[in-house]
Amino acid sequence: MTEVRAFLDASESDVERDLLEWVRIPSISGDDEHRAALSRSAEYLAVLFRTAGFPRVETWQQGDGLAVFAEWPADPAAPTVLVYSHHDVRTPEGEEWTECEPFLPVVRDGVMFGRGASDAKGQVLTHLWAVRAHVGAGERTAPDVNLKFLVEAEEELGSPHLRELLDEHRGDLECDLVVFSDTMLVDPEHPAVCMSIRGMIGATLTVEGPERDVHSGAVSGPSPNPILDLTSLLARLHDERGRVTLPGFYDPVTTPEAAERREYAALPIDDPSTWLDQSRTSRLTGEDGFTIPELLWARPALEVITIQGGDIGQLPRAVIPATATAELSIRLVVGQSPNEVGEQLRRWLEREASDLRWDLSLSEVTAQPPYRTPDVPEVQLLADAMAEGFGRDSVGRMGNAGGGPAQLLADSLQAPVVFFGTGLVTDRWHAADERARLDVLKKGAATLAVFWTRLGRDHRRRPASGRGTT
Repeated sequence: MTEVRAFLDASESDVERDLLEWVRIPSISGDDEHRAALSRSAEYLAVLFRTAGFPRVETWQQGDGLAVFAEWPADPAAPTVLVYSHHDVRTPEGEEWTECEPFLPVVRDGVMFGRGASDAKGQVLTHLWAVRAHVGAGERTAPDVNLKFLVEAEEELGSPHLRELLDEHRGDLECDLVVFSDTMLVDPEHPAVCMSIRGMIGATLTVEGPERDVHSGAVSGPSPNPILDLTSLLARLHDERGRVTLPGFYDPVTTPEAAERREYAALPIDDPSTWLDQSRTSRLTGEDGFTIPELLWARPALEVITIQGGDIGQLPRAVIPATATAELSIRLVVGQSPNEVGEQLRRWLEREASDLRWDLSLSEVTAQPPYRTPDVPEVQLLADAMAEGFGRDSVGRMGNAGGGPAQLLADSLQAPVVFFGTGLVTDRWHAADERARLDVLKKGAATLAVFWTRLGRDHRRRPASGRGTT
């Protein structure tokens, strides 16, 4: 580890420079105006892979963007690991940035500000930094494991073309283990191995009122108001205990076991005052009877993320609008199916809104099931590497409140998925003044450099876990 840390210290300014340049590229997915920038981001990353020593680097078409594939073969008998992440970012439209412009990043007191600095360009460069340290510090000519990278271009859209990409390049992507790097840590002083992510399905609910916008002074009273009807429906989606009211919603959901609850309770996120400070929220909500980490990682949730109706962004006309629309984000846990939950929502509306005119659209193409890492030896190897990389005696276990295509990767590649990310709750993903702590990226790189060594050494002692362990 001494050699690894010395290498990381010596190359820190180079990594900072590379990340600054990459964050300057506005790789916003799903926006025609930024399509060229999205491709430019992929090409920039491809150059970084080649500079790091990867002998095979390619860009693959994925929807309107380019995914980046890189491969560094080692010993044919060593395990093959595929690292998954993404280089597309969310639009900063409507956000009020104070530290810098979204794509004019700056570094202050060891923190880089800019869109994508943490989610997920910082995480990708952490991996590249780790590979360079692993090879260079050990005076190797190749990594101790066969490394492959897939850095996609549509994660922020829900990865709508990822399945096609995996099918098209199945032979190139074959692996024994997937390392999924698009997750968070609770606290760098209390590192923990992420063991699960929640699933997700989005829904768009539109409620109709009058046939067209009508002056409220002419019809106010007897005329239906779709905003009132919509908000009344939304309020009934949760009961007084904070539980989602969709019939059957909780049937497959299990309560965390005692050991899991103890692991969660040992993390500082369980303290309400700490959580309120980190999340910049004013009060605690959610399902009664569960702690903060349990609500985040082991329980499902239903959120309203947008409401639109009436005169938005223009002078008011004093009209009752013809329609009102809400976007819903439903987070799922192991046992729940996105499609089944979508149908539960439809049946609930048929009952609760039988006297209304409404339309429901489900984002089934981009829906993602939840995933939990199986009991594979690589989990403990990663935990030991994290303890060494973060300078701790041991590390805990946690989950990830967000989602991602982990189950899709596991099913398509027939390989187990483990998680390692360097994001923090305070990194402000998808919000103004997104940031990344450079010291956390360095600790992450140290972890991964050690992990590749431990994984290669462990494989020489016994057969790898093998494909199909999902």
